[in-house]
Amino acid sequence: MPILCLIRHGESLWNKENRFTGWVDVPLTDEGREQAKKAGEILKSLDIKFDIAYTSLLSRAIETLEIIIRTLGYNIPVIKDISLNERHYGDLQGLNKDKVSEIYGKEQVKLWRRSLKVRPPNGESLEDTQKRTIPFFERAIKGDLELNKNVLVVAHGNSLRSIVSYIENLNEEQILNLEIEPAVPILYDYDIYNKKFYNKRILKI
Repeated sequence: MPILCLIRHGESLWNKENRFTGWVDVPLTDEGREQAKKAGEILKSLDIKFDIAYTSLLSRAIETLEIIIRTLGYNIPVIKDISLNERHYGDLQGLNKDKVSEIYGKEQVKLWRRSLKVRPPNGESLEDTQKRTIPFFERAIKGDLELNKNVLVVAHGNSLRSIVSYIENLNEEQILNLEIEPAVPILYDYDIYNKKFYNKRILKI
């Protein structure tokens, strides 16, 4: 039975500086690289052989995946697609989150960051992000699962929130409280015959 593994990239420079990142291409920190290595070690201990991997076009996700693959010790075909990019934070990109909260209030910033439909200024809502991630997920990622392939996806907090909320059919309140931690593998088994995901496992050290 095929396995889907979702992993958010490790800590980036702007994560460390508490800044909105979005589509700005910032690198991993040394801590982020260590987090990626630990994620790879967790997966290696499970003795799962992945058949294909997906990531975004942003270097923090690509490097996280490269470190995981090196740690696993075998080659995996990699597909990079813009559909898996982080949500676009518009005018907030590059700004410190605490300073933005001081200006607009914590509740407004929480809505921009966590809600389904509220867009940051000139940016994407999570619902907007789903409009690109979910069709790609259905066509490519789920398509490989249907072929009985184990699939590894390394992407971003919000592109993965959109996928997890779709897989688990979460309501808006549940989506508001959904967090995806850096470099923590989330595994689902996929039932090819019933076309359902089940047995969710969040693998922390």
